[in-house]
Amino acid sequence: MSHLLASLSIEYSETEFLLSSISVMELEHGWHRANTPEAAAKRRSYLNEILAILPVEPFTAEMGMLAAKIDADMKKVDLVIASADLLIGITALYYGYALRTRNVRHFKMIPGLKVLSL
Repeated sequence: MSHLLASLSIEYSETEFLLSSISVMELEHGWHRANTPEAAAKRRSYLNEILAILPVEPFTAEMGMLAAKIDADMKKVDLVIASADLLIGITALYYGYALRTRNVRHFKMIPGLKVLSL
């Protein structure tokens, strides 16, 4: 078990983790936007570790339907969440997982999603 996965298991007493395919896109985007070769190498290494230890779940049609409903309901009350965040949150909600993030504010807007701060 990698150091990262071990620390997550200890901290949250959980043994199952997954990564949304949308999160892969966001992590890759961060790697491509690195300002220095050192930052790029660090981000690439982190992404490689994550991809080696966590299953990546695709975004499905059913998740798309759920995301559309939640997005429409939120917009009715003037709440907006970034599309990528909405899709990541929906993936966790769909599979019944909690979501661990530094961006608690956005994800807490998704009804029924358990959000854990990093």
